[in-house]
Amino acid sequence: MQEKKSIHGSWASRWIFILAATGSAVGLGNIWKFPYITGENGGGAFVLVYLLCIALVGIPIMVGEVFIGRRARQSPVNALTDLAQESGQSKKWGLVGLMGMLAGVLIFSFYSIVAGWVLQYIFSTASGALNGISSEAAGALFEGLLADPTTLLMWHTVFTIMVLVVVSAGVNAGLERATRIMMPALFVLLLVLLGYAMSTDGFSAGWHFMFDFDVSKLSWDAVLVALGHSFFTLSLGMGSIMTYGSYMPKRASIGSTVLTIGILDTLVALVAGLAIFPIIFSNGMDPAAGPGLMFISLPVAFGQMAFGQLFGFLFFVLIGVAAWTSAISLMEPTVAFLVERVGMTRKKATLALGTVAWALGILCLGSFNFMSDFTLFGKNTFDFLDYLTANIMLPLGGIFVALFAGWVVKEKFAKDELSFKSEALFKVWKFIVKFIAPVAVTVVFILNL
Repeated sequence: MQEKKSIHGSWASRWIFILAATGSAVGLGNIWKFPYITGENGGGAFVLVYLLCIALVGIPIMVGEVFIGRRARQSPVNALTDLAQESGQSKKWGLVGLMGMLAGVLIFSFYSIVAGWVLQYIFSTASGALNGISSEAAGALFEGLLADPTTLLMWHTVFTIMVLVVVSAGVNAGLERATRIMMPALFVLLLVLLGYAMSTDGFSAGWHFMFDFDVSKLSWDAVLVALGHSFFTLSLGMGSIMTYGSYMPKRASIGSTVLTIGILDTLVALVAGLAIFPIIFSNGMDPAAGPGLMFISLPVAFGQMAFGQLFGFLFFVLIGVAAWTSAISLMEPTVAFLVERVGMTRKKATLALGTVAWALGILCLGSFNFMSDFTLFGKNTFDFLDYLTANIMLPLGGIFVALFAGWVVKEKFAKDELSFKSEALFKVWKFIVKFIAPVAVTVVFILNL
């Protein structure tokens, strides 16, 4: 069989794909959520369980997504449709790709609002507005931002344009060029902030909070938290990784590449924790503040510390870069689909999709002010879309991708793409993706409802 080529181009190297996929995986939740759930659920013991879950759920499903994308060299809908037909199965499997792409656009609509908060805080820290701020004033400042639809709309628009500029430029001139700049910048910023955190009084407390091996905190709930996060952290179930996989060089090994992405994603999350929690503990603050940690606790901490203005600014730039790389991957699958299926130019497809996502975002930002009384199933628009995507669409997407890779695609196709060094390794992957991963994600799906 002649090798298919993507009409969108391909990554220049395996490492560009690794950096792009890691950029997709490392997002807002990864940087503040993972360190916190680690500390709350037994530190080092939780990290071990989490790594086991990554090995048994995250990486096998990701391998499936990447091989489907690379085999078909198309966006998720077309990839799943064509591979199903080649395997003598129903082309309705394409609907799984459609659900994933829809989830990506819905996530972008509210993700852009949170990214807008980050942009505002980059500006606020740079201007010195947070210097010496009290926790009451920081809380009031954040509440004031949420209550101000004009400012939220401005930053939502700015962030949407930032993403559309990159996506419209294409795989090589846009996604790849952005990845080459943004991912090294993200790693450098992380290391600079880690160095700063190591100089604070709270570094030891932060280290113990995250890594002390406390088995007593390791409940079944903690295992489920690890299982859920191991799936969500790798950007699975929405077609981003499948689309990025379709641009992956043929000679690159999928197994070792995906393993590298899983390790890098986990490392970034752990280093982020070691950069954040010492600052929290140095100022006697609560590490369990959730989203408030980023927009209330940390600005207060930076506002009180030596060189806090500089490092506060660098911290929010880091978060902004992480949000930007993730958001690009949310839009790419649907843009690729519109170019393939509808025949639009990339620029027109990006503008059309961006306009829809931007308009949806206005409904989400209204959840905090002019539309605060409007609810769907008892939730405002922002919370409803968050719940719908995270608890229903993404887990379902993950379950179906695992089933598709394990049960639907001809084994010959999987073997051709994966080229595992041993038959035993292929059998282990196949067993996990057929039986363990779908059951594990189904458990997460049911318990999250």
